[in-house]
Amino acid sequence: MTTQPPPPAENIFHVILMRHAESTGNAEGLHQGQVDFPLTEKGRRQARALARRWLREGLVFQGMVCSPLLRARQTGEIIASLLQSPMELDADWMERDNGLIQGKKPEQAAQVYARPAFIHPYQPIGGTGESQWELYLRAGRALQRLLDHPPGRYLVISHGGILNMTMYAILGIPVQANFTGARFRFGNTAFATLTYSPADHKWTLYGLNDSSHWEGTRKP
Repeated sequence: MTTQPPPPAENIFHVILMRHAESTGNAEGLHQGQVDFPLTEKGRRQARALARRWLREGLVFQGMVCSPLLRARQTGEIIASLLQSPMELDADWMERDNGLIQGKKPEQAAQVYARPAFIHPYQPIGGTGESQWELYLRAGRALQRLLDHPPGRYLVISHGGILNMTMYAILGIPVQANFTGARFRFGNTAFATLTYSPADHKWTLYGLNDSSHWEGTRKP
């Protein structure tokens, strides 16, 4: 029996999973959820700094997939304009629906919804929002749609909660109760770099929370 040669490089997905730039909701310390908040001026600088970094590195994206929420879409528009990359919106990359607490400061959220002592994976967050399990399933669906594209280099611009569940789906981590288990840090405009080989179903993680485009400043 002869063995097949390894797949050529063009059959590999190069995926960057990125969190949006700083929004007014971030700056105010709000539970943003699916409420729309625009970028701050700092956020716009973050997005431009990252796009200029990728220009210097000669990165070319076959496609950009972006959450339609304003903070992600504005981040994507800045990057797409500078890199001349096509961008599509996909609602499955939106942040978690946080139910009654979204758009509120932590102290306000505590008044409208008292967090239970124990949160199982199927329990709606914020009383009426998405459970961990629902968010995990949505992340898997978004990932599936991304990999329905031809192999190439793709940028996803999304949000911390859904990106964490995407990492769970990629790495085969089961959903946890009480928000325990692994946590993956995504600062504003920070990103994870991965490759995926469909021929042998092999994911490789090369970097996480990369924000080196903010040299000389505290990482966002």
